[in-house]
Amino acid sequence: MSPVSVSTVHADMAGHGGPVRALAVSPDGNGLLSGSFDTAAIRWSLETDTAEQVLRYHADAVNAVAFLKDGRIVTAGADARIAVWMTGRPQPERVFEGHVGPIVALAVSPDGACLASASWDRTVRLWSLSDGTSRVLEGHSQNVNGVAFSPDGKSLVSVGYDLTLRIWHLPDSKPDIITLPAPLNAVAVAPDGEIVTGAVDGMLRMLTADGKISGEVAAVTTPVVAVTISADGTLIAAAGIGGTVAIVDRKSRSLLRTLIGPGLPVWSVAFLSYRETLITGGADGKIRRWNARTGEPNTVPSGKSADPLAAYAGDHGAEVFRACVACHTLSDKEGQRAGPTLAGLYGRRIASLPDYRFSDALKTMDIVWTPETVAKLFEVGPNSYTPGTKMPEQRIGSAEDRRALTDFIGRATSR
Repeated sequence: MSPVSVSTVHADMAGHGGPVRALAVSPDGNGLLSGSFDTAAIRWSLETDTAEQVLRYHADAVNAVAFLKDGRIVTAGADARIAVWMTGRPQPERVFEGHVGPIVALAVSPDGACLASASWDRTVRLWSLSDGTSRVLEGHSQNVNGVAFSPDGKSLVSVGYDLTLRIWHLPDSKPDIITLPAPLNAVAVAPDGEIVTGAVDGMLRMLTADGKISGEVAAVTTPVVAVTISADGTLIAAAGIGGTVAIVDRKSRSLLRTLIGPGLPVWSVAFLSYRETLITGGADGKIRRWNARTGEPNTVPSGKSADPLAAYAGDHGAEVFRACVACHTLSDKEGQRAGPTLAGLYGRRIASLPDYRFSDALKTMDIVWTPETVAKLFEVGPNSYTPGTKMPEQRIGSAEDRRALTDFIGRATSR
């Protein structure tokens, strides 16, 4: 079957200012959590494709995210910290520290009581979500890149650059060690306990729950950097650093199709639990939906709002603004999103809009929003122009694009 091009994708979610490194779908299937190299995490509504909250805490890339069974969410980053968040709260409820290298993967135990983290400090840690205590699992001789629990929670699987897959038997944590032919970047466990791992040679390798090799598939021609399995266990999605995503039938060990993106790395993949939809996170900062069975890009699902920028078709400024629409509305009559509405923006002092919780740092700044100050914001980036902002870092390098954007905002918010 021929590859599918990304050029016809609709309903992209664009809110991050850097590559989307991690994705997690909420247990009810209605929410999405994304983490990015821009140091932010975003909680999205999958019913409206809008950002509901931007989470800023980490000092470096957010490499891993997860939903907990009690509704809380977890983020972990290259700053070696894990943050646990209550929905809607602007700061973490709790922070776990102990790793001394970047954290790159998380897994939640089936009973929801424990969190596992994989780090480039060559260790795995098991964290109690009730009291924050941790246990260190040592043995990998190089970076640990992936971690996943077995369906019964009695074992934990980790993979690393040292070519080894380790099955840690809980609670005593004694590992079975399996050496594979290539360094390992990602791991997932199917509902029946089969282990799937992705390697730098582009291969997916399958192992039984007790570590015996049970199959392999040549998935992509570049290193596999992310792996996920559909809720029913039938499909595997493997993302490659070269920008392709392989859809594999797990039972037949066959490559069904390859999704071709815009030529940039695909860093993260996740299946929606209640329909056959794959979500991918790319190096261009965009989150895309695909029909995993057909390989077709998904359009806006029925029942969702129409494209809020449809009335501005052909307007270059509107196309530049498309990266902002996930977090900001142009009218105060629309529902609140993660960022404040831009209605009446020009002439308004920064952080002065009623009924929106701004970062404390913004409230002390002497900035009035004008076409010139908005252009400056995107010329140097929010972190430099408005330090302490919750806004994801993003810049617009072209002066022409910045001018088109500021002109568009003026027209669209004065209606």
